[in-house]
Amino acid sequence: MSYRAKRFATLIAIVLVLGISVTAESLPKAKPEKVGLSSERLERVSELFHGFVDQQQLAGAVALVARQGKVAFFKTWGRMDLAQDVPMRKDTIFRIASMTKPITSTAVMILHEEGRLFLNQPVSRYIPELAVNLQVYTGMQGGRAQYTDQNRPISLRHLLTHTSGLTYGIFGDTPVDRAYNEARVFLPDLDGMVQKLSGLPLLFQPGDRWNYSVSTDVLGKLIENVSGMTLDEFFEKRIFRPLGMKDSGFYISEEKIGRAATIYKPNDSQDGLEVSINTRKNPLVTQRPKMLSGGGGLYSTAMDYLRFCQMILNGGELQGARLLSPKTVQLMSRNHVGDLYAQKGYGFGLGFAVHMDQGESGLIESQGTLRWGGFFNTTFFIDPEEELIAIAMSQLSPHNHLNMAARFKLLVYQSIIE
Repeated sequence: MSYRAKRFATLIAIVLVLGISVTAESLPKAKPEKVGLSSERLERVSELFHGFVDQQQLAGAVALVARQGKVAFFKTWGRMDLAQDVPMRKDTIFRIASMTKPITSTAVMILHEEGRLFLNQPVSRYIPELAVNLQVYTGMQGGRAQYTDQNRPISLRHLLTHTSGLTYGIFGDTPVDRAYNEARVFLPDLDGMVQKLSGLPLLFQPGDRWNYSVSTDVLGKLIENVSGMTLDEFFEKRIFRPLGMKDSGFYISEEKIGRAATIYKPNDSQDGLEVSINTRKNPLVTQRPKMLSGGGGLYSTAMDYLRFCQMILNGGELQGARLLSPKTVQLMSRNHVGDLYAQKGYGFGLGFAVHMDQGESGLIESQGTLRWGGFFNTTFFIDPEEELIAIAMSQLSPHNHLNMAARFKLLVYQSIIE
């Protein structure tokens, strides 16, 4: 073997031992002022998270801000596990819950670009179990639920925009929501889920309203049927591996479980935290789940998710890996629901909420900013106009009392000085 061949073989061995990705370059770093941000003003982000941790409102957190393709701010606070006194790390693995949805939507659009599906087609074309005409809830009358016939099919676009008429069951108290809970729609797997949905009523006629729902989980089954792969296989081969998202998946491997953050909840007296899900000691976390939830099943890190966001900001490409065309990303970033989305000044695209009007929302972010978050207190936004990405991750539920996402976003924007 030649000297060069031996050097190469040694390098590959080191890569395999250390788990280094040979396909993904690290995103470059820059001092905040080099990308038009103020170091002094960014310290307000640190003060926010220091406060959460010091007041025992969060166990710990990670926050990252990137502009013009460069990481300008990346810090940690607190602990990933309080009982074990494990400091938070930049590569801590979080349950990102509904931040899975933009990834699933991207997978759908990859198949769309290949001409294997079209957005306005009925979902029943790809999921035969949903070919039935469902009953549609119209309200209560005389103490009894009223229903009518479905007047239009559920399309892929309805699923991508949460206008399908499906629901979650946990955010409402209608007879439809109660039926979802009784049916336990997420058990045991994607096949069981769509079979159960085929026998449950819709909350409204497809396209008539916006309602957060299992729509993206149905898209997970659609991806499997169209691609011939399981959802985790498709994510790994078509998204995670090309983007170098080496710590993202539906479970955490045994060798990485030491980087998992424990999930907390406020204690009964609201003056501290108690364990909600002991991620680090739950054997199910290290096993591939039966239910591959495209709506909320992924674990990831701040840096992995930055790579995904940067791909979207770049118009579908990252470091030579192109997942989507710029025209497709443009389509995903448009408002597809008119004025159906509940938050003033916002619309909803194909997998993201889209900021439409500062005058209506009263918010500082640019028009066209994309955002979403997760059930366990993770959040992100992508601002194409400012070439800005920001991600914050912690593990707490419920968490609405902290208003972390809105406060974090405001402090990131006020740091822009040019």
